[in-house]
Amino acid sequence: MTNKQSHPKALYTLFATEMWERFSYYGMRALLTLYLTAELANGGFGLSREDSLALYAIFTGLVYLTPILGGWVADKFLGKRKTVYIGGIVMAVGQFLLATSAFLAHSLDPETRLFVFNFGLGVLIIGNGFFKPNISTIVGDFYDDNDPRKDSAFNIFYMGINLGAILGPFIAGALGENVSWGWGYFAAGVGMILGVLWMKSRETTLEDKGLPPNTPEGKLVLDGKDWRDIIIYAIALVLTTLVVVYIWRMLPDNVASIITYIGFAVGILGLAYVVFKGTNGSEEWTRMIVILILAFFNIAVWAGFEQAGGPMNFFAKENTDRLIFGWDMPATWFQNINPIAILIFAPLFSIMWLKLDAMKFNPRTPIKFAIGLFLGAVAFWIMTQASHAAAGGDLISPWWLVVVYVVLTLGELMLSPIGLSMITKLAPKKLVSVVMGLWMASFAAGNYLAGMMESILEKYDFELYPFIMWMMIGSGVSLLVLSPMLNKFMKGIH
Repeated sequence: MTNKQSHPKALYTLFATEMWERFSYYGMRALLTLYLTAELANGGFGLSREDSLALYAIFTGLVYLTPILGGWVADKFLGKRKTVYIGGIVMAVGQFLLATSAFLAHSLDPETRLFVFNFGLGVLIIGNGFFKPNISTIVGDFYDDNDPRKDSAFNIFYMGINLGAILGPFIAGALGENVSWGWGYFAAGVGMILGVLWMKSRETTLEDKGLPPNTPEGKLVLDGKDWRDIIIYAIALVLTTLVVVYIWRMLPDNVASIITYIGFAVGILGLAYVVFKGTNGSEEWTRMIVILILAFFNIAVWAGFEQAGGPMNFFAKENTDRLIFGWDMPATWFQNINPIAILIFAPLFSIMWLKLDAMKFNPRTPIKFAIGLFLGAVAFWIMTQASHAAAGGDLISPWWLVVVYVVLTLGELMLSPIGLSMITKLAPKKLVSVVMGLWMASFAAGNYLAGMMESILEKYDFELYPFIMWMMIGSGVSLLVLSPMLNKFMKGIH
């Protein structure tokens, strides 16, 4: 019989696996815009700030859009566990391709080097789509919908995400900035391989969760045939991406844009069809409405929070005094503040939800989201003051960014782990991974908007940080107004 006060061993297996995957992703993300804007003589691509942010927007948007595909493949064909392994292997290949583009910066001709770089980004996008939604839903498989440990479990799992997010910029970011861009990306690839190996070594702790459909009863681990399939699928995905990137490179820009819009339209219609066919009865439909509404507000959340990898990354490099006892701290290290704060506060939040639940004061999910948005608004009010202080060209104290990231973290803890937990509670059981992909799609829209927002607002003479502040205030107020209806639609789920 399960001990309702403790968590299953699988939670800590998945914690460590996700930690290494996030080490890989955040190590790469910390380098991306700095690598793109670095001078050609320094091994970069010499892109403008606007062009690098546009590429960052497209990449981070697609990274969170492909989980729709990965969730569907897991639910219908391969199961969550095999899909996670495939995604991890493919992502490692993507990181090594980025490393190759950096190591051979002065050996390859510019066109070939750019092709290798884009190929690496494409492989990362596909790999993340297979990995990301399915590892989160395996966590949810171990808990009943109203199990008070569920939000607590996702807070613990979220600590794994952020431990990796600390180590990635700290190790891969420092290697990339101070040694070689290539070694930074290489370290990120090694981290992804470690994640796959760790999960394989601890597979029995996952019990029968996440196995392919129609798996014989009593089977707990993947056998040699399964691993043969995993390797074949991983190679097929890499080769398919190679062909797509090659063809894409040959297309005129206007044709490529048209195909992009058609692809997005087909993807959205396909997702809508799968959700429509898989959702049955008024209870499932009202819960799905809650997911869709919160996903819409989640776009505003991540449009703000993901400024960290773009404008705030440049702010750390260009406008912040990073000289400490004569040592120039890498700008990428400022991105460690958020995950460090999460490691400090996530256990407290995990305990807090359990205590509030015992006292019957645990806020419903929409209220937690609204509070998170208001905290985000406070953070961007502070960032506005920091931006104004640096407007004259003076380098400002690093404590401005420290405070901004800590307040953003408190808001994030009201939102992100709760959102992951919410999907596993409210989604139709046969569509959990697909709906997790839908949730990730809201991250995609938020990430894309985050990268494009600065250039869009400049055209209309709006300041970036005050705009985000008011966007979050408006979103939070709207959620408070809608919360009675959303609570009713959740049909007893907390």
